[in-house]
Amino acid sequence: MAAMCMPAMMDAAPRKVLVLAERGGLHEGFTKAGLEWLESQKERFDMELTVLNSALDIPKGELRKYNLVLQLNYPPYAWSEAAQEDMQRYIDRGTGGYIGFHHASLLGEFDGYQMWGWFSDFLGKIRYKNYIAETCDATVRVEDRQHPVMKGVTESFVVADDEWYTYETSPRPNVHVLANVDEGSYTIETDIKMGDHPVIWTNPKKKARNVYFQFGHSKLLFQNPAFIKILENALRWTLKEKKGLL
Repeated sequence: MAAMCMPAMMDAAPRKVLVLAERGGLHEGFTKAGLEWLESQKERFDMELTVLNSALDIPKGELRKYNLVLQLNYPPYAWSEAAQEDMQRYIDRGTGGYIGFHHASLLGEFDGYQMWGWFSDFLGKIRYKNYIAETCDATVRVEDRQHPVMKGVTESFVVADDEWYTYETSPRPNVHVLANVDEGSYTIETDIKMGDHPVIWTNPKKKARNVYFQFGHSKLLFQNPAFIKILENALRWTLKEKKGLL
């Protein structure tokens, strides 16, 4: 008797991704391009996207529904208390993954909000100090090419037309730095420098897989092959890539 054919296993449900997107203002170009890119890649990366433009109305317990929180330039303030508490549990317990961009490290007292101490600790015990308002190009140097987020990335690459934040202290002692910016490569003259200037890092002390990108101002990033490679790697890593994912 011929062996019976077993039905193929059905694929698991798509991974749910919450995108906190800051709209309008100076970062709109990057945010718009980022949302378009994520939408174009959601089938490839097996994602179901939920896009929110505010964290003030996120109901209690909402975050645990998601496999990944992606902070697309949304700042680290203007969150409800319930959303803050949920975010802390989400990251500290490793409920899902985290990717943050640029404005996510605007840590301090802004728009009438106090600094969120836990978030500052999460991003390396940093406080925002200044930025290069006149955007410029700069060379980013990879420090850890063995990390999954940096897999297959060249030793250095240029990021065009971006803002470069500085902090009161470097996050380096409190995080694992994946890349830094060569401040000598800025295409403008400026005294706004840190010396040691990390721009991609992860906090391995947290159970959640997490990575923060300090750049994220210009839509030109989505025309940068190195950045696309790193973002693809970051999605695979934070979503805990499943078998068969391209």
